[in-house]
Amino acid sequence: MAERDIDDLPRNAANYTALTPLWFLERAATVYPNRKSLIHGSVEYTWHQTYRRCRQLASALNKRSVTSGSTVAVIAPNVPALYEAHFGIPMAGAVINAVNVRLNAQTIAFLLGHCSASVVMVDQEYFPLAEEALKVWENNSKGKFKVPLLIVIADRNCDPMPVQYALEKGAIEYEKFLETGDPDFPWKPPEDEWQTIALGYTSGTTASPKGVVLHHRGAYLMAMSNAVIWSMQEGAVYLWTLPLFHCNGWCFVWTLAAIYGTNICLRQVTAKAVYSAIAHLGVTHFSAAPVVLNTIVNAPKEETILPLPRLVHVSTAGASPPPSVLAAMSQRGFRVLHTYGLSETYGPSTLCVWKPEWDLLPPDVQARLHARQGVRYVGLEHLDVVSTNDMKPVPADGKTIGEIVFRGNLVMKGYLKNPKANEEAFAGGWYHSGDLAVKHPDGYIEIKDRSKDIIISGGENISSVEVENILYLHPAILEVSVVARPDEQWGESPCAFVTLKPDVKKTDQQKLAEDIINFSRSKMPKYWVPKSVVFGPLPKTATGKIQKHLLRTKAKEMGPVKKSRL
Repeated sequence: MAERDIDDLPRNAANYTALTPLWFLERAATVYPNRKSLIHGSVEYTWHQTYRRCRQLASALNKRSVTSGSTVAVIAPNVPALYEAHFGIPMAGAVINAVNVRLNAQTIAFLLGHCSASVVMVDQEYFPLAEEALKVWENNSKGKFKVPLLIVIADRNCDPMPVQYALEKGAIEYEKFLETGDPDFPWKPPEDEWQTIALGYTSGTTASPKGVVLHHRGAYLMAMSNAVIWSMQEGAVYLWTLPLFHCNGWCFVWTLAAIYGTNICLRQVTAKAVYSAIAHLGVTHFSAAPVVLNTIVNAPKEETILPLPRLVHVSTAGASPPPSVLAAMSQRGFRVLHTYGLSETYGPSTLCVWKPEWDLLPPDVQARLHARQGVRYVGLEHLDVVSTNDMKPVPADGKTIGEIVFRGNLVMKGYLKNPKANEEAFAGGWYHSGDLAVKHPDGYIEIKDRSKDIIISGGENISSVEVENILYLHPAILEVSVVARPDEQWGESPCAFVTLKPDVKKTDQQKLAEDIINFSRSKMPKYWVPKSVVFGPLPKTATGKIQKHLLRTKAKEMGPVKKSRL
């Protein structure tokens, strides 16, 4: 029997409209037209100017027949044009595909072809990369290649020569392109909030990248959730250390318009640049992967400006942050919000809510509690940890491992043109994350590993994350990643890849390796102890995640640990 309401009142134009974060920009321009919206070196804009520029972009795109059903790819670091693209492109009715600038030409060619990009906007620094990708796309298209409109984004803070090269190759300069548009363009919001606003691609470490399709409704709810869970005040000053191409900047790209904040664009992320922006530009908030936080706390004294002039709020996600790094950030005056999520959930969609009673606990206990992934975002309806066998919730005992699953408005529409992947991802009516976790008695979840990163040694499961958290306590270790290495006796055993702190003498690495192994024996169960330690820089993605699949390959190539080795 169908459920009945108390009335039969219908929706109408006065009381119902599709949710979209695009309205946030119009409101910011109305309320604070003269407040700074964007600062990038010598370039500054107000919210009034940003709104007009985004409408110009939408108008210029429409004049080139870019509208509903079109995809516009943007290959750029954190520059104003990429921020504007997150409003201007959907204002034209099209979909933004912000491309990871660290991908190679072959992968970018796949993305552009897969989404049939009709326009490619590219920052001047990455024009040669885009040019190569377009050639690969054309060569792979079997005669069906249609040249996309090519727009080069000039940066007055950089050498102008690459722009001149791009213009000679037929590209249109971004500012010139904007001039073809109307700054008073009467843009239209989507009629249906299920309409796609953005397309982002997964890293594709094991197969071709998957296109994650996001809708206006989810982007709106995530943008609002960000402000609520972080208690972001109106006028916050946000430093873009997080790549805007990563989950659309975790949707903070739209949050900043909602709270009339100021965006500080950062082309290259360094500890020195972060401290400088905090000291000189009034930064109150930034988001970053744990690897960036590690860089900040281990920065040489001459690159830091301490004490901080104000409390600075930091949101971290992308990997499980070591408790030692969280503690070190706190000691320096940063207040860290620990979140967790995926591209498929609009970025972070759980958070470790800090409880006042934790203030009375010892610092090491605080850091351990804070390192958990926590509870669902305010905009997410369902989060659970379930058995991989029968999909039943695991007991909240902090021990039983299951898979993290999501359900609600902060879950993607699906993967573009990939029904098989969608069937697997949404099996049983939940989105499957592939992350293994436990649920604690207080309801907080804690990741133990990605399913592919669990080390099975002698039939025992070892969480690489837990081993890493302990190794981060070693005074010589700057970064560490633990993966499985073949082992003649146990099948697999932990192998630690280590980057040493700059001030550590690296002359006797054998002695250092022995010291790390002995340290491990004193801190963890015997079967957790790494059997091998490898020194050197760790491979990372553009968002700072350590690429464990490359380390697993390297460990496999090293051959199995011999039986005689202890």
